Formats: sequence, structure tokens, C-alpha cells
Amino acid sequence: MNIQWYPGHMTKTRRMIAEQIKNVDAVCEILDARIPVSSRNPDVDELTAGKPRLVVLNRVDQADKASTDRWAAYFRAKGYAVLESDAKSGQGTARFAVAVRELLSEKIRAYEAKGQNRVIRVMILGIPNVGKSTFINRIAGRKTAKTEDRPGVTRSKQWVPIDRNLELLDTPGILWPKFEDQSVGLNLAFTGAVKDDILDTETLGCHLMAYLGTHYSDELAAAYKLSGIPERAAEENDVAWGYRLLEVAGKKRGFLISGGEVDTERMAKILLDEFRGGKLGRFTLEMPEEQRRSDCGPLDL
Repeated sequence: MNIQWYPGHMTKTRRMIAEQIKNVDAVCEILDARIPVSSRNPDVDELTAGKPRLVVLNRVDQADKASTDRWAAYFRAKGYAVLESDAKSGQGTARFAVAVRELLSEKIRAYEAKGQNRVIRVMILGIPNVGKSTFINRIAGRKTAKTEDRPGVTRSKQWVPIDRNLELLDTPGILWPKFEDQSVGLNLAFTGAVKDDILDTETLGCHLMAYLGTHYSDELAAAYKLSGIPERAAEENDVAWGYRLLEVAGKKRGFLISGGEVDTERMAKILLDEFRGGKLGRFTLEMPEEQRRSDCGPLDL
């Protein structure tokens, strides 16, 4: 699967981060709680090395609560501060300033000992469509960053004052040119972090159905009012089994075309829309104990 998708503004963003990192006290990395690994740009560790880190697990309202707890513990064990949030409703965002000051408590005390009342500056990073702009607007209490439910909206850096002693550096979402694991590309596509025209909708729906059928069969059956999830045959791969699940769900919804055939393309689109909107339930697509990369092969985007 060979797709070019590394826009020029992302190259500029990488350069801008490298230039601005010396001007900030800490880095806040916003992740999608449903895909904490896939929504992390691996370049960020190198670009922000040595800076205190706050990890925000956003969209916790759509993620499996038990899995979010495990992810929070995982990142804390790595030495990061962690904040769980749902930026749309505002859940957790009120603790941001407190979390930053706790993270930088030693530096702040050192400033105060010298009689300095410095402004704390935090760089906000996140891949496209992870909810970064909505999060910033919640913290600021006003609309300062452009938000839209599609990737690639924020295009330039901007300083956002939060209070007299705290400023944020908002940055455009930054992705990377190649994934070593196809599952990363799929996870980003499931959640809408990459544009829908990058991957075939029906194939994407098959992969998502297969994952949900394997890990959340009861929730999937309840969401589509199914009596149960058909068992997976030993010879079926994700696409083949996922296609069968699309057919079952599509038939239940009445998505039929000529000859009584199920409109699986329409069902795939509905599945993705409902998954992204949190209408199916709370799902996490990656677990801390699954830090291995799958053997699906590389996905060049």
C-alpha cells in the first residue's frame, strides 16, 4: 500500500518545533486515548529530548475505561505526568494548569527563590485531528485555535495566554512519512486522523469490524442489535471475516440493494461514522502490553 501523504507544512512544523523547543519549559503531548501508540509521532521524543513531558489522554469518553487506566499507569512509569480528558465536554481540562505546575514545581520554586515571577511556557504537540485545538480552547476558556473534525486544520504556530503566568505554544499537527506497521496506519484511519480518501472505506470497515468482533464482541452485538457475532473460520483473514460482519450488520440495518445483496460499502461508512462519534460504545484499539509491532508489513503513506 503506497500512498504519499506528508504535506509540506508538516516538514515546516518539524523544523519549527526544533527551533522553538529552547523557548519552552515543558512539552504537552496530546494523544487519542483509543490509540495511544498510533497517535504518538515517534519523532517527538527526539525533537523534545530533555524537556519535562505531560501526556494528555484525550477522548477518554470514547475509550475503554480499564484500558485508559492501564495506559495512564504505563506513561507515568516512563516518567511522564498524565492527564485524562474529554476536550469536547471539558472533562479533565480544568486540571491542566495544576498538572503543569506540579510537573515544573522544582523550576518554579527555583524562580521564586530568586524573586523571579516568570511566565511558564508549554509547547502543545499532537498529530492531526487528535483534538488538540478543542483542548486548547477549553483551557483558554475562549476560541483561540481553529477546530474542525478533519485532519490538518491548524497550519501555523501561535502563542496562547492561559493566565498571567502560563502560555501555550500551539503547533500544527505533525505526522510522519512512513509507518513500519500497517496497524498504525489503520488505527489512524479508523479514528479519522488521516483523510478518508487515503484508504478504501469498505476495506477499512472490514478491518475495524474484525478488531471489534475479536475484542469487543458483546458490545458490537449490542450496538447493532445482533443475537450474536458469527464465529471466525480458521481460514478467514481480517478482511474476509470483517466483510461477513459488515454483511450481518448491514442486513440488520436494512441496507439492501438489488437482488437482496447487502450494501457493505454503505455499512462500512456508517460503522466508521458511528465509531468516530462514540455511538457504538467505548473501545481502545491498543493495549500497553501490546508494544510489539505486528507482522503486517510496512505501510508507506
